[in-house]
Amino acid sequence: MRAVVCRQHGHYREMAVEERPTPVPGPGQVLVEIGASGVSFANILAVAGGHQNRAEPPFTPGTEVAGVVAACGEGVGHVMPGQRVIAAVRNGGYASHALSQAITVAAIPDMLSFPQATFFPTNYATAYTALVTEARIEPGEFLLVHGAGGASGVAAVEMGRALGVQVIAVGSTPEKRELAMRAGAAHAVSPAGFREEVLEITKGRGADVVFDPVGGDVFTQSIRCTAPQGRILVIGFASGEIPSAPANLLLVKNIAVMGVYFGYYTGWARQQPTARALRAAARAFGEPIRFYEKGLLKPTVYGTFPLDEFAQAMQVVEDRKAVGKIVLEP
Repeated sequence: MRAVVCRQHGHYREMAVEERPTPVPGPGQVLVEIGASGVSFANILAVAGGHQNRAEPPFTPGTEVAGVVAACGEGVGHVMPGQRVIAAVRNGGYASHALSQAITVAAIPDMLSFPQATFFPTNYATAYTALVTEARIEPGEFLLVHGAGGASGVAAVEMGRALGVQVIAVGSTPEKRELAMRAGAAHAVSPAGFREEVLEITKGRGADVVFDPVGGDVFTQSIRCTAPQGRILVIGFASGEIPSAPANLLLVKNIAVMGVYFGYYTGWARQQPTARALRAAARAFGEPIRFYEKGLLKPTVYGTFPLDEFAQAMQVVEDRKAVGKIVLEP
């Protein structure tokens, strides 16, 4: 098979496409012939050695794939060879084939294209887990989404709309704010002065739930426009800065700060997931697909690149030029 291989942690332009042995699925594993792989900022961090989902070289980056089941290992019964599926893989997605644990593989409808399907294994699954499992968001609440033009942010906007909440989207360009509005946001604002705008929109109360994949000063300012008994969901640190929470503000407003690393639910973390987490992971794969079948989710693909142009695809993500999802097609 063909795969992008990271031989040492560093810049993604140092990687190359190589011929590698096609893996054979063991018990409880599924081999997927990849039709499309999602590109994310987390992959850039992984190649640099700075992501919590750390892989030691040599490895192939990529965590979200869609394609066709090529083979199943012993004990796999919910999917079969030839079936169209999505899969969340710890790494290995930038390739023509990827090996996945069966628990993170789910069937998809024929109407869903492979590039669109790459939203589901991590972006929609993370958004669903964050908003439903962790924040327990309720219809009518205000949801503040940062980075709303990127894949993670727009997934949260769409998920919020599907769950019946009022979404305030923060996008850095007019194009990203326009995408957020098309995705279902009730309001779209600029990062500059978002705190004041959120308070104005919510009549001084603040957002009930904050979805933050950015970090840095965005996190700090979000606390100051979060409602009493609000929940702040820490998704990532695209800004490159890991913030600290002023505990006094958390105390006086009864605010909960929740870390959401979907890799824990899929078994990628050092700690093994609990039975509750495994059940939540199954819902996070299944429910968004049902939302899609009802017309509530409409994944937006910004651009597709052949596997040999992985560096150009990652550059678009790093430069924050993407309005929606960037995808590799083997």
